[in-house]
Amino acid sequence: MTQPSSLNAKTYETTPAQSVAFIGLGVMGYPMAGHLAKAGHRVTVYNRTPAKAQAWVAEFAADVSAKGAQGFAATPREAAMQADIIFCCVGNDDDLRSVTLGADGAFAGMRHGTIFVDHTTASASVARELSQAAHNLGLQFVDAPVSGGQAGAQNGMLTVMCGGTHAAFDHVQSTGMAFSRAFTLIGASGAGQLAKMVNQIAIAGLVQGLSEAVAFGSHAGLDMNLVLDVIGKGAAQSWQMDNRGKTMVAGKFDFGFAVDWMRKDLGLVLDEAKVNGARLPVTALVDQFYADVQQMGGKRWDTSSLIKRLK
Repeated sequence: MTQPSSLNAKTYETTPAQSVAFIGLGVMGYPMAGHLAKAGHRVTVYNRTPAKAQAWVAEFAADVSAKGAQGFAATPREAAMQADIIFCCVGNDDDLRSVTLGADGAFAGMRHGTIFVDHTTASASVARELSQAAHNLGLQFVDAPVSGGQAGAQNGMLTVMCGGTHAAFDHVQSTGMAFSRAFTLIGASGAGQLAKMVNQIAIAGLVQGLSEAVAFGSHAGLDMNLVLDVIGKGAAQSWQMDNRGKTMVAGKFDFGFAVDWMRKDLGLVLDEAKVNGARLPVTALVDQFYADVQQMGGKRWDTSSLIKRLK
């Protein structure tokens, strides 16, 4: 029986087909690579666990709407050898270095002038490091972290924040729109990662505020689903309220962006703040609140589980 597609419906813009590689098939990369195939690009995938790459090929090769020819490679270098653009989404700085550098890394297989687009949420310093390493080899590098979570990846509606040269960005933007609703150049190398940090700072404080609001209303005996409907039409409205307010009330935390991942991201934020001198008292406090949630067994709970500390 054919495995059903993991993707939700999306209308793809008509763009010239590219030969692309996608490195890293986690909860984000798997559907992102799928959207590239469905948009008609010829996709070769690599994953550290080969079974995941094999499963991806089996799914999308069987999908008649995924017009690109799919295959998987044994190493990042092999995946990159015939690609016009290499996309990547792995876990952290060390993971990123492991798939780019060295004899089996993607940089070793890339043709002169080819562009590596990294969607990992990583440090700005590793983005600059790898951009320089790519430049030294006659390659191009764009740091391009994403916002929108697993649902955004499945729907092909991610927001992508890019750092790099205008030339490299202009070459990859239309292809990257296969899995995006916005694909924007923020500035030079590292600027994409810094913009993602701004995003996470804003989310951290907002989720804590929403948690306290829901907890307060519940303690006061209010019908919080009704209250959220009412205040969601006013100045308190936010994506988090619309998508996570009522699941907070219901105590459901088995979806979305995991606490472990948020703590990784906030660690990057706080490290960068030490370098640039920014004061982030609320962010630092919320990071410790997420540590409390981890101690409660919530490492893989959604970030909205902050409210668990208050009940």
